[in-house]
Amino acid sequence: RSLEGLKTFSCLEELILDNNLLGNDLLLPRLPHLHTLTLNKNQITELESLLDHLTEVVPSLEYLSLLGNIACPNELVSRDNDEGDYQRYRYFVLHKLNKLKFLDTRKITRNEREEALVRGAFMKVVKPRMR
Repeated sequence: RSLEGLKTFSCLEELILDNNLLGNDLLLPRLPHLHTLTLNKNQITELESLLDHLTEVVPSLEYLSLLGNIACPNELVSRDNDEGDYQRYRYFVLHKLNKLKFLDTRKITRNEREEALVRGAFMKVVKPRMR
């Protein structure tokens, strides 16, 4: 659950942190050369703060995968999500991390990049909680 030891690896380029019970308190050290980060199947529920943190500490990030986290509204993980939710999530992530080339398992398309520039800031996926 702790990423404390990573600060000694400042030249790290790829980091796989899948299945580690990491949550919203995830704090990565500054890793200026990191281009690939996978955080699949953790306990991340809050997308915006994670993306803001990644913008600060991993400026070279090109590949990010968040599949299996509540913050990633993939319809394969939760029946409450649909393809529209997932696409809006992609626009929002790309708006925040505009250097990405891949998100989850799919390459970022030129159309997605253009849509993210225009509307990405408004694409945060929020669904009302059912009572």
